[in-house]
Amino acid sequence: MAIRSFFLFILFFSSSLSPVFSLYEDQVGLMDWHQQYIGKVKQAVFSSQRAGRKRVVVSTEENVIASLDLRHGEIFWRHLLGADDVIDGIDIGLGKYVITLSSGGSILRSWNLPDGQMVWESSLQGPKHSKSFLLVPTNLKFDKDNVLVVFSNGRLHAISCIDGEVLWKKDFEAESFEVQQVILPPGSDLIHVVGFAALSQFEMYQINAKNGELLKHESASFSSGFSGQVSLVSTETVVALDSTGSILLTISFQDGKISSQQTPISNLVEDSLGPAVIIPSSVSGIFAIKTDAVTIFIRVIGKGNLEVVEKTTHEIAVSDALSISEDQQAFALIQHASSEIHLTVKLAHDWDGNLLKESVKMDRQRGLVHKVFINNYIRTDRSYGFRVLIVMEDHSLLLLQQGEIVWSREDGLASIIDVTTSELPVERDGVSVAKVEHNLFEWLKGHMLKLKGTLMLASPEDMAAIQSMRLKSSEKSKMTRDHNGFRKLLIVLTRAGKLFALHTGDGRIVWSYLLRSLHKSEACQSPIGLNLYQWQVPHHHAMDENPSVLVVSRCGPSSDTSGVLSFVDTYTGKELSSLSLDHAVVQVIPLPYTDSTEQRLHLLIDADKHAHLYPKTSGALSIFKREFSNIYWYSVEDQNGIIKGHALKCKCTGEVADEFCFDTRDLWSVVFPSESEKTIATVTRKLNEVVHTQAKVVADQDVMYKYISRNLLFVATVAPKGSGEIGSVTPEESWLVAYLIDTVTGRILHRVTHHGSQGPVHAVFSENWVVYHYFNLRAHRYEMSVIEIYDQSRADNKDVWKLVLGKHNLTSPISLFSRPEVITKSQSYFFTHSLKAIAVTSTAKGITSKQLLLGTIGDQVLALDKRFLDPRRTVNPTQLEKEEGIIPLTESLPIIPQSYVTHALRVEGLRGIITVPAKLESTTLVFAHGVDLFFTQLAPSRTYDSLTEDFSYALLLITIVALVAAIFVTWRLSERKELQEKWR
Repeated sequence: MAIRSFFLFILFFSSSLSPVFSLYEDQVGLMDWHQQYIGKVKQAVFSSQRAGRKRVVVSTEENVIASLDLRHGEIFWRHLLGADDVIDGIDIGLGKYVITLSSGGSILRSWNLPDGQMVWESSLQGPKHSKSFLLVPTNLKFDKDNVLVVFSNGRLHAISCIDGEVLWKKDFEAESFEVQQVILPPGSDLIHVVGFAALSQFEMYQINAKNGELLKHESASFSSGFSGQVSLVSTETVVALDSTGSILLTISFQDGKISSQQTPISNLVEDSLGPAVIIPSSVSGIFAIKTDAVTIFIRVIGKGNLEVVEKTTHEIAVSDALSISEDQQAFALIQHASSEIHLTVKLAHDWDGNLLKESVKMDRQRGLVHKVFINNYIRTDRSYGFRVLIVMEDHSLLLLQQGEIVWSREDGLASIIDVTTSELPVERDGVSVAKVEHNLFEWLKGHMLKLKGTLMLASPEDMAAIQSMRLKSSEKSKMTRDHNGFRKLLIVLTRAGKLFALHTGDGRIVWSYLLRSLHKSEACQSPIGLNLYQWQVPHHHAMDENPSVLVVSRCGPSSDTSGVLSFVDTYTGKELSSLSLDHAVVQVIPLPYTDSTEQRLHLLIDADKHAHLYPKTSGALSIFKREFSNIYWYSVEDQNGIIKGHALKCKCTGEVADEFCFDTRDLWSVVFPSESEKTIATVTRKLNEVVHTQAKVVADQDVMYKYISRNLLFVATVAPKGSGEIGSVTPEESWLVAYLIDTVTGRILHRVTHHGSQGPVHAVFSENWVVYHYFNLRAHRYEMSVIEIYDQSRADNKDVWKLVLGKHNLTSPISLFSRPEVITKSQSYFFTHSLKAIAVTSTAKGITSKQLLLGTIGDQVLALDKRFLDPRRTVNPTQLEKEEGIIPLTESLPIIPQSYVTHALRVEGLRGIITVPAKLESTTLVFAHGVDLFFTQLAPSRTYDSLTEDFSYALLLITIVALVAAIFVTWRLSERKELQEKWR
């Protein structure tokens, strides 16, 4: 009986030690983190509600509408509109509804301010594309007679504020009429619509706001023409610039009659250089212009007379006007001065007086102030106080109040354009005895708490302590490497030209740096960041220098503009150096070679097809010359449907000649017929992907050899008619063709046609297989197809004795110029979701099973085992195939709810999924980015090579002690029993 109880006891404890792979509530945040952002703010409206928490409603360049808490900057609610649903205007009506105009003025929506629920939506159509204006009257009441005024698509609309019904609409006859301002004076029933026609004609329409009746139409001709925007300085006066940008035109339309006055800018500013532009603002009686040298604030006096009130050479930003009483308007000015910004709040009619003047310390890495929004409140002494919301050059959002930064948001992280990783430093410091004793005490305390939790004896306070100790003991936020390779730095480049280093442990920002090379200058007017590359990765045993990354950018959207290179230290975030190139950067090719300082060689291809080697050192040049004949690359011309292969020819000749410049030659080209095929997707293997073995043992103990080549390119083309929206063509008019092309020789190794299919195509290439996702028009469903390619030239290497005796060709050199003997296997499956992105897990040695990471249309990441996309799946697999792990064939791929990597979270605006191998073979690190960021650790084959973080060592110790005690007790009982039997 005692022995039986002992075995039951052992069974109970061993079952409690079995690994658990579910995610419990208290495990959330241990291995993953999720950050929410909104993007660069374009417009902001402060809520005037006296009850409830103060908030500000914003619209952003990422097409996000959000309500933010003014106290902490947290998101109350937000909505991400579609990529084509650009927000044109935003305002608050009736104090409780958010009104938004988007899609080029085609969609007007009303949202509930407290919770963000949509109240109504209206579609607004018109005869032509035009600027969009949204006017919400300040005295708007909840009445059908009170309307919202919208000008969009060349048409003026009046919309009911109750249900969004279009009450009336008004078209304008002149085809060339471009509306510049729509004016609805407070308390008035007259709408003024002003604009330009035929470049030199000023037009004014006066319309009845109640019924849309045209009351008056006046026009005036200006021989000098117009340029840029107009500034509204009163309800009946606008200021514009002539076509040369050197003369100010003050145009008044009081009582429906047009009058004007011209003032040369040279009369106002003697040292003005170049043409001027008007700075948009809505301050009554004042406007600002900017030239190359100076920013000028000008007051309009009387009937068009102009007076300069201030000139400044500092960078300056101006807010819109804020009504603080019936007859008073205030506005904010922000000027830069070294590491500070100077904030001034003035009254529109009193420039010399200041309502507020403060200086705020500002991090230089935030750049210049781009936008300013002002709000007022009543202090305890009944005086006016002001809070200012500012948008910085790096797209961050800050709230200033009483000379301090109340809160800040790093919303530049909503627009990541490229990601790479960097290892952390190696921990070298010793550990004190006191620290060891403290850690031992914490270790014992933690495992006693875990034991209480396992036995369900823990109180709520104990459970909170367990969660806190888990987060603390994980050491995931330390700034040194860990032996499993989980702690790294994610180096991300944003659209604002700022670099961030994010810690993979908790997602915090370790450092940030606004690249000087991506700052607008005379030499580089429109800098654009392109890509990030690992530049220098020193070996940690000889870490004389820190790792660094290469940032490639260029001075404009065109590919023939000159390039800029920046080199940044990944430990400190300091820019080591930068190079302004005298050539363009069309293509960057990282080479698999490093010089003596472990700087990686890169080849930059310019617009004239010259190849430039970096770094420009003698060591790099000697290595490059040694591998000269082994360097090949390809280029894709999407518009022309041409793919070309290239190689190096000789050193450059002519004006661009230098020892690091090389001429190139075309080796081959594949031209797709433009009348039947259009290129929509290309993908290759990752350069750093590790393949564990080339051999694949199949069910009948046969061996298939994977065709492993870094020079394979997957290309997807569609019929030209099928390159539009899904469903825009019939199945007979569209087809999709998939190619596997060798980029060294241009040889097409495989080609398959999917009739009745169209894009968009999302594809991923790994080892010897490619998976791609597209739409099947015949089945009205999405599909995923897989192609696997195998090397038949090694098919004879299956005899064990031949392998033992060395009579095989496994070690013989392979040349891509000899025609490869390959076979392919392929299969297609239906899939439920549309995709935004696709990636594959990667591990250190390539042993662990692969999982596909699918970014769904719902902005979540789904992990799908590659075995579901095995082309050898059959309806009735044999017993041997079942033992191999082949799953029975089904027409659709399964979606398992527990396989969502993001759990219940969403990565709004998902754009990319990055996978990074950890040192632990079982684990891969996954980073998904869009408007939001998400990071987690993923074990496709479970953590077979490590124990989980919450493994109970105390329970294991108790089990061992109990086992030893049980053995000792049973031994004593057995001895006693034998002794008794001998005495009988």
